[in-house]
Amino acid sequence: MIRSLAEIVTKAREYGPLHLSVAAAADEEVLLAVKEARELGIATPHLVGDEQQIRELATKIDFDLTEVRIYHEPETVDCARRAVKLVSSGEAHLLMKGLMSTASILRAVLDKEIGLRTGRILSHVMIYELPGYDRLFFLTDGGMNMFPDLKQKADIVNNAVEVAQAIGITEPKVAALSAVEVVNPDMPATMDAAALTQMGARGQIKGCIIDGPLALDNAINAEAAAHKGIVGPVAGQADILLVPNIEAGNLLGKAMTYFGAGKSAGIIVGTKAPVVLVSRADPHETKLQSIALGVVAASNKK
Repeated sequence: MIRSLAEIVTKAREYGPLHLSVAAAADEEVLLAVKEARELGIATPHLVGDEQQIRELATKIDFDLTEVRIYHEPETVDCARRAVKLVSSGEAHLLMKGLMSTASILRAVLDKEIGLRTGRILSHVMIYELPGYDRLFFLTDGGMNMFPDLKQKADIVNNAVEVAQAIGITEPKVAALSAVEVVNPDMPATMDAAALTQMGARGQIKGCIIDGPLALDNAINAEAAAHKGIVGPVAGQADILLVPNIEAGNLLGKAMTYFGAGKSAGIIVGTKAPVVLVSRADPHETKLQSIALGVVAASNKK
């Protein structure tokens, strides 16, 4: 089982290089990540954006573009559509968001004509490597679905399980998070968590062990769970952290990064091909790790 982001990069080298379409590639941190992915044999880049800016930045970081395809699309809408179409047409295996907003790339991803729809829910999966823990944590969904209902949460779990299985966790443990670990009718997140647990027990959610409601401490820390008298196969051992809404996911993810000194990687799944998507503020190491995760997910896509 993979236990670090470095191991995901190593695993991607076994599958690569896959063709990577990069939307709005004129960004130094994006190009640094793409350059390293190419050098490691993970990805063959197709760069979409303002060609002059791409070439100027590539020169600055000593990125040889001699054999790299560049598509001159300086306008955001056209850039997003061209990058997505490279994937939907089969010329590239996965998509990466560069220096453009998430909304801009998603409009193209969801386009009925050239997009990457499958009929499944789209959700964001972030993987965090945190000091002091012997496993990776999957956080979902802190980037796509604002206030998912019970059915959507079940689908979000299925998407995250697929990513976890792609990196070798055959039966991931899922914690349906809430502020408390008891069912409270006045707290909808606890009701959904209890229903998801029952759905898992009855085989409606497959490929994982799911339990909830669980507070964050007793989901990830065995001592905290034991102290509160919480027992079960997920308590203190969660791999996947299912948050109740996008605000909780966004805050938890940023806390892991900035307070917890966590390393991360992130992709959107539920699409025909993985979409590498992390914050524009993230360093190139995070972007490289996300490319690697996308390559592994694409290579293991069901």
